[in-house]
Amino acid sequence: MAALKLMLNELSWHERYRVTDAERVMTPALILYPDIVASNVAQTLRLLEGNAERWRPHIKTAKLAYTLRLLVEHGVKNFKCATTLELLIACRNGAADVLVAYPVMGANARRLDEIAKQFPEVRISVLVENMEQVRQWQGSSLSIFLDINPGMNRTGVEQSCVEQVLGLVGAIREAGLEFRGLHYYDGQYGGLEEHERMAATRVGYDRLLDLVREVQRNGATVPEVVTAGTPTFPCSLKYQGFRDGGFIHRVSPGTIVYGDATSLAQLPSDYGYAPAVLVLTRVVSHPCEGMITCDAGHKSVSADAGLPTCVVVGHPELTALSPSEEHLPIKVADTSPSPTVGETVLLLPRHICPSVNNFDDALLVRDGRIECVEKVSARGREVPLPQFAERERRL
Repeated sequence: MAALKLMLNELSWHERYRVTDAERVMTPALILYPDIVASNVAQTLRLLEGNAERWRPHIKTAKLAYTLRLLVEHGVKNFKCATTLELLIACRNGAADVLVAYPVMGANARRLDEIAKQFPEVRISVLVENMEQVRQWQGSSLSIFLDINPGMNRTGVEQSCVEQVLGLVGAIREAGLEFRGLHYYDGQYGGLEEHERMAATRVGYDRLLDLVREVQRNGATVPEVVTAGTPTFPCSLKYQGFRDGGFIHRVSPGTIVYGDATSLAQLPSDYGYAPAVLVLTRVVSHPCEGMITCDAGHKSVSADAGLPTCVVVGHPELTALSPSEEHLPIKVADTSPSPTVGETVLLLPRHICPSVNNFDDALLVRDGRIECVEKVSARGREVPLPQFAERERRL
């Protein structure tokens, strides 16, 4: 984090990320820089050799209808999501193909099926990892990806369970469902150094291709393989087997659309990414020598990635400490002048995805000027009981 703080200070970020009328903004506030979002999208497409079909970004980061429309305008029409609300927002804003990359069950599955019927023009897929889930989708128009567990041990069939994988592929086809391919999220390698990450993912990708060949040898086609969130994006790009596999290979990094302190440290600097979303906060207290407090606790900047939760942009002398719900204590380096009470500063979250989810609205800032307010359309979830949601719509 020390190297990152130094880099942020050296890039003249005060000028690039200024908010000229910050005094009138109620804080904490989510600030989105649309020109930088567009640049991050363009950089990703450059890395994908201009082929938007190779990208299936996870929209748990993007969250805004505005951002989804911008992605679609750049030719990106294949997405991943985790909730029914995210699926709705994607369908309403130009998505052509959405994978619900979460094992929905029960009432959640029934709601997902309703949305699929509401948007028949959108190709919607789901994940399965067991026979119960295959039976759940029988008779549905939804298509199926098999979720493979690469060792993250969160969801999916273990890579070593070849017979289980073959049995599930067979059951999907026997149930009359469309088998779309394999989903493989290797997020457990984010904490490794780049060379270690490359080596670890290469072993996993070799085993994944072995699994693809086994499925093919047993008479099934594997149309698509989805890999790689943000930390392993470079690993998937450099793995030659995905280019020669005889299937569509798509990567699914979503964090890169906005960027955060973690992804900026993980990805090669020559990729050209820059943070496009920051949190504007105000100093509300100077409780003791060498300490200030801002109004951006963990209800604003997520603490799920650990401490420090964020970097104070343009202030390498400031180090965020453990937050409370609304308070963010910040240590001031010895002999350094600290921002005064009432002054605003900008925070770069360590994990942007849940931080965006903390806000109802985002302020779009271009050339230092607040241009408009956009709803964070896909934050939170739908009403848990559909009949109550329908009643609310009528009122």
